[in-house]
Amino acid sequence: MEPEKGDKSIHVGVSDVKKAFIDVGAQPGDMVFFHGSLSSMGTVDGGPVTVFDGVLEATSPGGTVGMPSLWFSKMGMLEKDFDVKTSPAYTGALSEALRLDPRSFRSNHFSHAAGAIGARAEELTANHGAFGPRPSPWSEKAFAEASPWTRLYQWNALYCFIGVTMRVCTMKHWIEGGLALHFLATIPEKHRMEARKKLRMDCQDGIWPFYNGEAWQAELERRGLIRKTKIGSATLTAIRTRPMVEETTAIMLADPNAWLCEPFLGWIESLKYYMEN
Repeated sequence: MEPEKGDKSIHVGVSDVKKAFIDVGAQPGDMVFFHGSLSSMGTVDGGPVTVFDGVLEATSPGGTVGMPSLWFSKMGMLEKDFDVKTSPAYTGALSEALRLDPRSFRSNHFSHAAGAIGARAEELTANHGAFGPRPSPWSEKAFAEASPWTRLYQWNALYCFIGVTMRVCTMKHWIEGGLALHFLATIPEKHRMEARKKLRMDCQDGIWPFYNGEAWQAELERRGLIRKTKIGSATLTAIRTRPMVEETTAIMLADPNAWLCEPFLGWIESLKYYMEN
């Protein structure tokens, strides 16, 4: 998707970033995680470090700022080629600048690494995939219990978007994995691995509970869970991670036909076989 077009005549400094994040709910000691477009804000004086420092000031003392640090894009890439120290982040100028910032830590996962700066940065990024595997299209370690994504949920991070919509939300895949787990739990344990193998996994094409990101955002806005302001010329959108996950899960399970794709709905229907055998 294309980010919002920035107005270069608008200048953004550290104090502007700080104010915007406070306006959407950042508090002292917070974990703030965001997706964003640098250009959407206009002219950011000082570049990406201005954004990072603004968030850290908004959450001082004890705050942390993080972003996705994704490398794998399926274009001839192999898991064995990922290097946590040198493999670039493809998700924009901000995420690559965070990776290169000497203050930052990065989690060690080929497809869904996260980077962070601040008080809990090392804790957020430690031991990615060490335990608690969770279904995902890339690997069962990407969104494991030991992963930045689970910690964002546990810590109820302020999850934000600068100049982009929730279509790009990586946490969406953590929710999708939870939906897969929910339906797998409805059949006897002895059949779960067989049923899981019919879903997308290990970077192969297949069935997965994808849903529309823009419609999802609109529904969360309707329910009053989202806060917005401006940061330069960009829209800053924010939501707390725990209500985002819990409300979304409830929405999807209450009416899966309205949200989930046809192949996944067919997979849900196929689970009846395992109840009868």
